[in-house]
Amino acid sequence: MRVLVVEDEPRMAELIRQGLEEETYAVDTIGRGDEVLTWVQSAPYDIILLDIMLPGMSGLEVCRILREEGFLMPILILTARDALLDKVKGLDSGADDYLVKPFAIEELTARIRALARREGPTKKAELVVADLVLDPATKLARRGSREIELTAKEYALLETMMRRPGQVISRSQIIDHVWDMEFVSGSKLIEVYIHTLRKKIDDGFPVKLIQTVRGMGYRIGDPRERH
Repeated sequence: MRVLVVEDEPRMAELIRQGLEEETYAVDTIGRGDEVLTWVQSAPYDIILLDIMLPGMSGLEVCRILREEGFLMPILILTARDALLDKVKGLDSGADDYLVKPFAIEELTARIRALARREGPTKKAELVVADLVLDPATKLARRGSREIELTAKEYALLETMMRRPGQVISRSQIIDHVWDMEFVSGSKLIEVYIHTLRKKIDDGFPVKLIQTVRGMGYRIGDPRERH
């Protein structure tokens, strides 16, 4: 999942970024409200964490403009204000939820998971491809009776693929959903992580679920089901 954090207080932004990256999210952070539209037009964010008091443009105005422009990703307002009127204004401007500072990172990630579940059936609790099961809530994977330990980036890559079973996913799509804006163009990181996932998921099983589609990208699924 890719998250845009809009927070002008550097320490707070860094704490949020670190906490979310530990939960396997790809995170970009910016500090001005008037930069948000440019960023969401350049990357497919799954959720936006938006402070209200921002330089350039308030979070409420940003939220209103995003909705007017047709952006439908969940928006979670983060603010030190706790007055009922401010909460109402935030929700009326198009936000999906509201979290008052200070907050625990555990509460923030729980709110994010709750918002993600609202997106529909593709956000079901467990992801299943053939005999491979991934639980987004616990970050645990298993194939058959074998439990599979994953690093944060391995989990993020596997989740991205398993949300699109049978579909070819390009390098650019993987970068958009798994890495942030600091990904180095031309890097072989994706190939390295695919190789590692293959060893963890496919080694020892007669059916290989992760396939390379030459010149196009990667796909996960039972190859026998396409014939």
